[in-house]
Amino acid sequence: MDESKTRLMEGSVHHNGETNWSPSSSLSHTPSSSHISTSATSSNSSSRLLPQSCRPARVWAKLVFCLRSRNSSWRRLALLLVAVVLIVVLYSVVEKKNHRSVFETLVRSQPPASVFRCGNTTHSVPHLHQKSNGDNMLREDPRVLLFTETQYSRMGKSIAEMLVANRIKYKMEVVGKSLPLLTNLSKGKYGAVVFENFERYLLMDQWNRELLDKYLQAYGVGLIGFMPSHEETQVGAKLRSFPLYVHTNMVLENASLNADNPVLRLTRAGDTVLGNLPGNHWTVFTPEHHTYQALELAMPSTDHYAKEKKEKLVTAVLDTGQYDGIQRVLFGSSLEFWLHRLLFLDGLSYLSRGRLSLSLDRYILVDIDDIFVGPKGRRMTVSDVEALLVSQKKLQGIVPGFHFNLGFSGKYYQKGYEEENEGDRRLLTHVDEFWWFGHMWGHTQPHKLATAEQLEATMQLNKQFARNYGIPTDSGYSVAPHHSGVYPIHEPLYEAWKRVWNIRVTSSEEYPHLRPARLRRGFIHRNIMVLPRQTCGLFTHTVFMDKYPGGRQVLDNSIQGGELFQTILNNPISIFMTHLSNYGNDRLALYTFESVIKFVKCWTNLNLLTAPPLQLGEKYFHMFPEERDPIWGEKKAIPRYVNFLAAKPCSIIRNHFLTPLKKSETPELKIKRFMYLLNTIDTDFHGPNNFTEKIYFIEFRFFQNVEKWFSGIFE
Repeated sequence: MDESKTRLMEGSVHHNGETNWSPSSSLSHTPSSSHISTSATSSNSSSRLLPQSCRPARVWAKLVFCLRSRNSSWRRLALLLVAVVLIVVLYSVVEKKNHRSVFETLVRSQPPASVFRCGNTTHSVPHLHQKSNGDNMLREDPRVLLFTETQYSRMGKSIAEMLVANRIKYKMEVVGKSLPLLTNLSKGKYGAVVFENFERYLLMDQWNRELLDKYLQAYGVGLIGFMPSHEETQVGAKLRSFPLYVHTNMVLENASLNADNPVLRLTRAGDTVLGNLPGNHWTVFTPEHHTYQALELAMPSTDHYAKEKKEKLVTAVLDTGQYDGIQRVLFGSSLEFWLHRLLFLDGLSYLSRGRLSLSLDRYILVDIDDIFVGPKGRRMTVSDVEALLVSQKKLQGIVPGFHFNLGFSGKYYQKGYEEENEGDRRLLTHVDEFWWFGHMWGHTQPHKLATAEQLEATMQLNKQFARNYGIPTDSGYSVAPHHSGVYPIHEPLYEAWKRVWNIRVTSSEEYPHLRPARLRRGFIHRNIMVLPRQTCGLFTHTVFMDKYPGGRQVLDNSIQGGELFQTILNNPISIFMTHLSNYGNDRLALYTFESVIKFVKCWTNLNLLTAPPLQLGEKYFHMFPEERDPIWGEKKAIPRYVNFLAAKPCSIIRNHFLTPLKKSETPELKIKRFMYLLNTIDTDFHGPNNFTEKIYFIEFRFFQNVEKWFSGIFE
C-alpha cells in the first residue's frame, strides 16, 4: 500500500499510456531514469509523449516542465519565441512615446547611394559659336521660324514647348501655305529655320523652296530638320537632291556623340547612353560627300539584329554647307530622346552663329522646408544630419560655395522621438554651416490669418526662436508654407514680412500657374522679389525608395535626362523645393541631387553655380526685367487658388463690375455710366492721387488693390 502511494506520488503509467505529473512534484523531485525510460517505451509516437499536466493554469509551471521534457523541443522553441515577441511588444509600447519602435529600427534599410560615374573624365572645352562680321544683316533679336505639319501636331508642339522653356522667341507656320515675310527693312527676321518633317522641305514647291534657300544663303541662317517615321522601311534611299542616303525604321541602342563636331557647345560627349533608345522608327544616315559630319551615333539593337554585323550608325548629322552653301542639322528621330534636346539647343546656337545661344551658367539653390516639422518617425536623426554635412561637402566640390538652405519652424523643435530630438540638437550645433530662412512658427498658412498683426505675432515667435539658438535672421528670404499668400497675393503677409524679417525676396511655384512648370515666372510686389520655384520629384510623402511612385526607375529617369535634368537645363536660376522628410529615412534628396549634378557635369558644359537668395533675385530680374510687373488674372477661375484666398466678398466684384455697356460710347461715357449704376459712388471719385474716374481705373495701383477697394465700398 505504501509502495503504491509512493509510485502515485512519483508518477505512474496508467492503462491509457499517459504519465501524470504534479507541478509541485516536478519542481521538487526529478524523475528517475527508469521512469523516463518506461514512459518513452510506453509511448506509441513522439507527438503523444507530452502529458496532460503540461497544460496547467500557471504558465511558469508549464514552461519549466516543457523545458525539462526531452521530446518537446519544438514546443519549447515556440514558447520561447512567444515570450520574446511579448517582451518586444511590451517594450515597444512602453518606449514608443520616446523612441522609434524596434520594428522601425529593424526595417530601416541602408539609404541608397549615388553610384553614377561618368565614362569621359577628360576636360572638355565647348565650341564657340561666334558671330562673324557680316552678321549685322540679322535683327538684334532674331526668332526661330518653325514649320509644322498642322497647328496641333505632336512633334511641332514638343519643339514649341522646348523653345518656350528656354525663352526663345519663335513663329509657327503650317507647311503648304505661302512663306511669311522673311525680312524687315533689309534685316533678316529669323536666326534659324526648323522643320518638324524634313521631307516637307524637300517637297516644297519650287518658288517657295528657292525663296527660302536664298534667304538662308544670303543671311547665313541654318536649318534643322527631323526625319519622319514611315510604315514602309526604306533601305539605302537617297534624299532628294542631296548626296545623303537613309535607312528607316531602325531599332537602336547605346548612343554616343562625336566630340569633334563643332555643333557641341552646351552638350558634352560624356559617355555612352546604354540600353535601347526610345522608339523603333529611327532613321540612320549614310553620307556620300565630305560636307557631312557625324554628330550622334548608335548601335543596332542586339535584340533585333543579333546576326548582323555590328557597327556604329549615324543618327544625327551636320551639313557644313560645302555642298550648296546652307548649313543644316538633321536628326534621325524626335525630341523624345533626351540627348536630342541638348543637341537641338546647340543646333540653334550653331546655325544662328551665336544669335540664339544660351548662357552656360546655371544657378542652383536647394531649399529644405519644414526643418523641425514632421511626424515622429519621419524626422532626421544624428546620422542623417551627419550625412547631410557629408553630402554638402561633396556638392561643394562640384558647385563652388554650395549650401543647403534650411527653412525652420521653431514650434516643433524637440517634438520627435529621442533619436530625432538628438538630430534637432545636432543640426543646431552646425548652424554656421548652412544657410537659413524663416518658414512660419507653427507652419501656418498665412492666408488663414486675416491681419498683418496676427502674422507679425507668429513671425516674432519664430524670430525669437532663431535668436535663442543663434540662427541667422538677416537672409532677407522667406518661404510661406504651401506658398500661401504669395500668389494669389495676401497683402498682410507682405506687410508682416517687411516689418518682422525685412524680407526682400521669396519664391513660389504658383505664379502665374502651377503647371506647366516651364511657364513659371517671377514678379515684384511691394519691393519683394518673387522668384519661380521648381520641384524635383520629391515631396513630404516620398520618404522610402521602395515606395516611390512608379518605383526607383521613375526617379532615375527624371535624373538621367528626364524632368529634373531638363529643369536645370532650361532655367538659368533654379530654386528647388525639398522637405525635411526627404533627408531622413532613405535620404532621397541626397541621392537625387548628388546624382543629377554628376549627370549634368558629365553630359553638359554647364557651369554650375550658387548664390544666396537675395543675390539670385537681383540676377533674375537683371536677366528678365520684363517680368517685374505681375500679371493680374481671375483667381477664382482656378480651383486651386480659391483655397489660397482669404475670406473676402469676391462675388461683389463680378456682380458690380461686369455691366452691359454700349459699343458706341466713349471710354469716358462708359465709366461715367458705370458709376451712375452704383448709387453709393459719386460721379467724381475724390482721392489723394486720383481726380477723375478714368485716371483711377487705368492706374496700376487700381489693379493691385482692386479687391480691397471693392470690398471697402460694398461691405
